[in-house]
Amino acid sequence: MLNDALFYNPYEIIGGVKFMSPSAPLNHSGVIMSLSAKIFNYVVANKCGYVFTDDVDVHLPDGNFFQPDLCVVTNENASILSRRNAIYGAPDMVVEVLSRSTKKRDLTVKKDSYEACGVKEYWIVDPYYRTIDVYLLRDGKFYLDDEYILYKEDDVEWQHMSDEDKAAVKSEITLSIFPDLTVKLSEIFVWSDRFLLP
Repeated sequence: MLNDALFYNPYEIIGGVKFMSPSAPLNHSGVIMSLSAKIFNYVVANKCGYVFTDDVDVHLPDGNFFQPDLCVVTNENASILSRRNAIYGAPDMVVEVLSRSTKKRDLTVKKDSYEACGVKEYWIVDPYYRTIDVYLLRDGKFYLDDEYILYKEDDVEWQHMSDEDKAAVKSEITLSIFPDLTVKLSEIFVWSDRFLLP
């Protein structure tokens, strides 16, 4: 008899409504793989937390149920991992990678829910434009800390930028929850030229 898990369709519950999660495009998976490996290696080496990808259920205090593309739980917040089948509480960091089917929810209701529940750091990754918007929680509200972008030498916009503007482009992110961990966008968008469709 076949395992029922083979037929499990991932879903999320937002405001009491069930939303099915379609399969992600290849560039989406590449971003998650690269970023999760970078953070995973750090937390294991420093014994400072846990990293989970999109096959883990996160039950937030406001009643919403999500499967974030990536989330990080620090040791100080590890009590939300006390039940082995899922996360019950707000992770310290959440990453959502935009795709056509999820973009609107990632930028609106999910962002609002993560904010209301106390997620400290929220990254919105756009694999098509190679950008990452980093939101940090201050006084209960998300504030855009910065937008990071990876330009290629043959990008038209890059070619028309002044040297001063090029120098101002930020393409490395230091995690707020782990201030000694810096991630280069070139390490995240490693397949950006291979799979261009969003």
